[in-house]
Amino acid sequence: MSSRSSASGFGLWMLARRSLRQHAFSTAITSASLALACGLVMAVLGIRAQSESAFLLENSPYDAVLGVRSSATQLVLNSVFHLETSPGNLPWREYEAVRSAPGVRAAVPFAVGDSWKGFRIVGTTTAQFDDVALRGRAPRVARGGRVFDEELREAVLGSFVADKTGARVGDTIHPAHGPLEGGHDHDEDYVVVGVLEPTNTPADRVVWIPIEGMFRMEGHVLRGDGEEYHAEHDEEIPEDKKEVSAVLLAFEAPQVGMQLEQRYNREGKEATLAWPVSRVVLELFDKIGWMSRVLELVAYATVLVAAASILASLYDAMAQRRRELAILRAIGATRTELFASVVLQASAIAATGALLGCGVYFAILFVVRAVIRAQTGVVLDPFEIDAAVALTPLGVIALGALCGVLPAWKAYSVEVAEDLAPTT
Repeated sequence: MSSRSSASGFGLWMLARRSLRQHAFSTAITSASLALACGLVMAVLGIRAQSESAFLLENSPYDAVLGVRSSATQLVLNSVFHLETSPGNLPWREYEAVRSAPGVRAAVPFAVGDSWKGFRIVGTTTAQFDDVALRGRAPRVARGGRVFDEELREAVLGSFVADKTGARVGDTIHPAHGPLEGGHDHDEDYVVVGVLEPTNTPADRVVWIPIEGMFRMEGHVLRGDGEEYHAEHDEEIPEDKKEVSAVLLAFEAPQVGMQLEQRYNREGKEATLAWPVSRVVLELFDKIGWMSRVLELVAYATVLVAAASILASLYDAMAQRRRELAILRAIGATRTELFASVVLQASAIAATGALLGCGVYFAILFVVRAVIRAQTGVVLDPFEIDAAVALTPLGVIALGALCGVLPAWKAYSVEVAEDLAPTT
């Protein structure tokens, strides 16, 4: 019985392989179209899952962003992701007030407005690198470098900035006015004293300098008290003249965020608290989620079209091979064997397409990975396979097998006497 089953199985495979070889060109085209479709579905699902996970900033040390009265989304994009332009500045007194508020573990001021070789320069304090206050999640300077001195013209580069520009510890940089490359260079020079270890976050795309240096940069105007103020070289800047673009906050407990939200968003009129940051990002994904869903529908439609091509090509092949199938029946092949042979052909085509689709997926992910990292600093991992991504090839194979059922039924229904009758 066992040898009979083995022989039958081998016969099925031989029938399927012979048919695939006879129609090699159409098989290759169908497999290629299915590979593209499978790869697209996997890429859309994988990019969506990883993007949402990365942009939700699950490992971020910050709970909230305080900024001038504006949209919470713009505050988060500008201060956390270093995208968009600053909506405006807060007086320094607001920074001092929130820093001393009960339950605030860390308050890190940001001042933006300049760039270097297309990368944003952010003025801040050494609190940005305080690993204790930021619960072990602060960006760390790689070996051979150090954090800048707040009193000197020194800079720390994000890892992506260093990779792209080739700048290293000891090099000198010249900030340019404006958030993008193309503004006039400032007279001040900054010495690179450190390069951050890769964080796979937007922090990798930033040049960090002391906030005092940002205040004193040639051409900058401070309006902390509403009056224009130009800092002189050796003159101490009055605190009421200073201002910040935003303050990134870490709380001891969630209740602190609730209290500050009441204080700033409901009772106050000068500032906006974007809290929690993850909720703001989720709201952003909800707003742009329709694009992901459209891409997903397009990818699914592509799979259906490719699967339909399996059905069409095999159905046409069965129509052309009715006499051959009748001969096989006459020499001992059963209806069930012919049916199974055709389903096996469809499954083999789908399996080939699914396997090649994995290659398409990795190719797409590596390209998208480079683009997303260049634009945001967030790094996707092509080898982090989501459950939906892993199940896609299996779904494609099952769909291919299902598309083989109708052509298989056509082979099953072949009548020996009728199809072997001589034609006139």
